[in-house]
Amino acid sequence: MDTAIQLYSLRSLDEPLEETLARVADAGLDGAEFAGTGDASPTELRATLDEQGLAAAGAHVPIEVIEDDVADIVRTCTLLGTDTLVVPILDADRFADADAVAETATMLSELAERVADDGLRLAYHNHELEFVAVDGDGAGDGEESETAFERLVETTEGVDFELDVGWAHAAGADPVALIEQYGERISRVHLKDVAVDAAAERGGRPVDLGVGDVPLVECAEAARAADVDWAVFEHDAPEDPVAFVESAGEWSDRV
Repeated sequence: MDTAIQLYSLRSLDEPLEETLARVADAGLDGAEFAGTGDASPTELRATLDEQGLAAAGAHVPIEVIEDDVADIVRTCTLLGTDTLVVPILDADRFADADAVAETATMLSELAERVADDGLRLAYHNHELEFVAVDGDGAGDGEESETAFERLVETTEGVDFELDVGWAHAAGADPVALIEQYGERISRVHLKDVAVDAAAERGGRPVDLGVGDVPLVECAEAARAADVDWAVFEHDAPEDPVAFVESAGEWSDRV
């Protein structure tokens, strides 16, 4: 399993993205997952990746941008050298009930089929909002309801998943169990740590790796056992992004 960092974690660094990629390589990681390309062209960034011995672990692109010009996004991914386009989030109303989840599954499956023609895989990255309960087909007859996330995995076709273990844990789910159950559909995991408010039913605050409540080592072990391709480290708002990328490099030796 290769290791990477989500470059969104390092967005506050006041430096060209090429310099940030050099930091990632110096930390000993195998790659970087993009969330935009800054002022550099994809061709320039691919050259930097090659120079630093890094791979592009994927590209996060908002659904509105993909739908606006999917051909352009496909070209960008191809130039960066990644085969995976990641939808980073969808609005909560797309998971409001079983019907909404069904529509979302159809939309993602159709988009996955479209980009597959150009050699790309489509993946979806979760937050907390996908772990709301939706009624099962046998609701009212004693059948347990599923979460929107579970229903989405089970009803999409050709769609990979990037399981953010931090947000899953914050939502009250068991990220290790999710990896064990759906490992064949999970191509990458976001190793994010969060501190969970014990008084709240759900909710978490991103923290430095190893400081929070997420069983990161167990998640990484489950991901490796499931042949997940990438372990991607992420922190939504690190106080010290330089220290975070260095910490990610240290953690990469443990996964």
